[in-house]
Amino acid sequence: MTDDIRHDITRSQAEDAVRTLLKWAGDDPAREGLLDTPRRVVDAYGEWFAGYALDPDDYLQRTFEHVGGYDGMVVLRDIQFESHCEHHMAPIIGKVHIGYLPNGKVVGISKLARVVEAYAKRFQVQEKMTAQIADCIQRALQPLGVGVVAIGAHECMTTRGIHKRGVGMVTSRMLGSFQEDARTRTEFLQFIAVESGR
Repeated sequence: MTDDIRHDITRSQAEDAVRTLLKWAGDDPAREGLLDTPRRVVDAYGEWFAGYALDPDDYLQRTFEHVGGYDGMVVLRDIQFESHCEHHMAPIIGKVHIGYLPNGKVVGISKLARVVEAYAKRFQVQEKMTAQIADCIQRALQPLGVGVVAIGAHECMTTRGIHKRGVGMVTSRMLGSFQEDARTRTEFLQFIAVESGR
């Protein structure tokens, strides 16, 4: 098996780091139940942090201009995401809602979900991730406005520290008409509120 290298760190070094943490936690990395844990953890990291190898802007390069003159709001709700807190490396699980007001072109909706995925699969703080998603859409599509709302449950606060469960953090980024026009912003917020019955 060849040893892949990422950012000057070999897979063997990454697996050794996991063994060190297992030992530091008080267990024996050589015991039967933990023998394959370093390999599994490194595999999981490859999946959880795949976003570093992706350029979210690339997903929005192909746009469509012939959409029958449609000029209404485009909203994609309930895009599930899984990320990790950059402070404690604990999971953040939640949903992102995206809306934009086209300025002559639209993008395939799966591409919006891919943008969320690319930013979520990195060490994050939710505020930064929300801004990154909105800014990416603004750069690529140059719409009249963009709105992004993220709702996340942070395991760094539920499984350690304050130990408070059932808390959801809400962040938003409004650009263009979503920021400047209260009617546009209200329409967007009403669209995304339907799922919870508010």
